[in-house]
Amino acid sequence: MNPTPGPQGPQRTARPLSEEAKASLQKTHTLFRMFIVAVLGAFFVFQLDLAYLWLTAILTAAGIVLGIMVLIRAIRLKESKLVLFGTISGLVVSAVMVLLVLTSALFFNQIRDFQQCSRQALTSKASTECRANLENSLPGPLKQPVR
Repeated sequence: MNPTPGPQGPQRTARPLSEEAKASLQKTHTLFRMFIVAVLGAFFVFQLDLAYLWLTAILTAAGIVLGIMVLIRAIRLKESKLVLFGTISGLVVSAVMVLLVLTSALFFNQIRDFQQCSRQALTSKASTECRANLENSLPGPLKQPVR
């Protein structure tokens, strides 16, 4: 007796990959891992301290370059959807990081002073004063009324 195929039809077995295909897949996955580390590293270094803004910029640039490389490989070599989705998501995060790095570089002194003030603030009143000082130190159109 032959087993009857399930509702999805007979199962297809995947062809074994050639050595070149395996090496290419491994290279794509290695590039993808490096891309994820660069993007997450940029995000966490940015959270750490503004003094490391230069490192954040380098990691963000590396993330964008690696992301584009992985995206091209994923599309050209028809890699898994997970790699493609992860790469696109990471590139969106990298684009946001570019905006954050540029804004932080533009207002470096104001943000540095705010970070130092907020680290020393032990009460909510002190935190509010730090935020008010930041808002007052920004140029005219960027000021928000203090609540």
